[in-house]
Amino acid sequence: MPHKLHRFAVVLAVVMVIAAPGFAQQARFSAELTELVSAVTAAKGEVGVAVVDVESGRLLAAHQSSRPLNPASNMKVLTAWAALRTLGPQHRYLTGLYGTIEKTRIAELVLRGEGDPSLEMRDLWEMLGELQRAGVREVGDILVDQRRFDAQYVPPAFQQQPDEWSAFRAPVAAVSLAANTIVIEVRSRRPGDTASVSVLPVSFVDVSGSVKTSERGTPEAVKIALRPKGEKIEVRLSGTVPADAGILRIWRRVDDPTLLAGFALRDLCASLGIAVRGQVKAGGEGKRTLLASRRSPPLAELLSKLGKDSNNFYAETIFKSMSADGKQPASFERSSRMLGSLLRESGIDPTPFRLENGSGLFDADRVSAEAIAQLLARALHDARVGPEFVAQLSIGGVDGTLRHRFRDHAKTRAIRAKTGTLASVNSLSGYILGKKPIAFSVLVNGTDKNVEIRKNIDEFIEKLTADRGKLTAN
Repeated sequence: MPHKLHRFAVVLAVVMVIAAPGFAQQARFSAELTELVSAVTAAKGEVGVAVVDVESGRLLAAHQSSRPLNPASNMKVLTAWAALRTLGPQHRYLTGLYGTIEKTRIAELVLRGEGDPSLEMRDLWEMLGELQRAGVREVGDILVDQRRFDAQYVPPAFQQQPDEWSAFRAPVAAVSLAANTIVIEVRSRRPGDTASVSVLPVSFVDVSGSVKTSERGTPEAVKIALRPKGEKIEVRLSGTVPADAGILRIWRRVDDPTLLAGFALRDLCASLGIAVRGQVKAGGEGKRTLLASRRSPPLAELLSKLGKDSNNFYAETIFKSMSADGKQPASFERSSRMLGSLLRESGIDPTPFRLENGSGLFDADRVSAEAIAQLLARALHDARVGPEFVAQLSIGGVDGTLRHRFRDHAKTRAIRAKTGTLASVNSLSGYILGKKPIAFSVLVNGTDKNVEIRKNIDEFIEKLTADRGKLTAN
């Protein structure tokens, strides 16, 4: 008996477990949580853990559950929930071409958007096709109307890596195209020849340099340097590509998205036989006739890019779009305040938190494991957003960022969660569904041993899944 009392005292010193029926089962679970905490401590990190009974909202187990920590991409849990609450699951973003057709000419063709993160070249092509079929053969100026969002294109904290040109760091705008990226295509030729290079959108990118074709089987070594060039972007190429590489496609973010879609529109006009006599520039204010339009897929569908794919561009664009009300432009600051208000309305005090961006990228946000777990529990019961909110999360062993994790549960599809990884952050928050569902959040900060810590988190969730029925038994 003294030995058992001593062991129980050690467990209480490491974790806090809320009293509930089934003391032995709770003690066993607390020991499992102690293993996770011990592993994180050994890796010189800190961890916040919260496990919540969805039915009652009772906190089943916790360790530093109220401590604000960097959630990494688990911030997308909050963004998806807030967007569903604010905009509604069926919300669709409108992008339109506006102007006045005078016989076969439009003096000013305006491209205006509401923040659709899914707009692609083919969408512009289809809208222009409508104008061509209506008899339009000439356009004066092409104006891009970005007024739905304010001019802060770079989300908070993204400035921490200003020289990062990868697509994951793309800026956001009311009119965005291809997630505000350009694509560079390098086609290999015979060894010794210069490779063929093409870019999209053509008129937005100035290309210099060249890539040589190397022998088959040699490593790909294409080097790309980018820099802003006025309203466009310059790409400098060098290096080699093997003769058997085929087509190498490389995506890079733009620096300023203001006119990106406008230049693409001009390129497409030329391909459709519509002459553009004027310039591509910002503007387009005032009432104008809608000539052609495109509606995005519903928000509920777009959110899979957050929960399953962890797409930062979609997260930041949707997050910012929440605060557009037609009277003043959307801003990250206003969206942050809206998120805080929504949390407060749901009984979660946001005061200790830092809610700066919507993706969790870089060192931006701070939130507690308990807040995330409680939000998950409340969302599951909320008929307004619950089904769509759960559907956008990755399914363990099935899809998204969890397709290679929890494979033993693929058949039951019981584990639905959002992953999160930064250089010193590893997080996982979601549900274990079943007759008595539970919500959980695990936030690990301060350790670079992500592979080992991820295994520890997964082992903890596996045990939690096995004990689900016992932990929530009445």
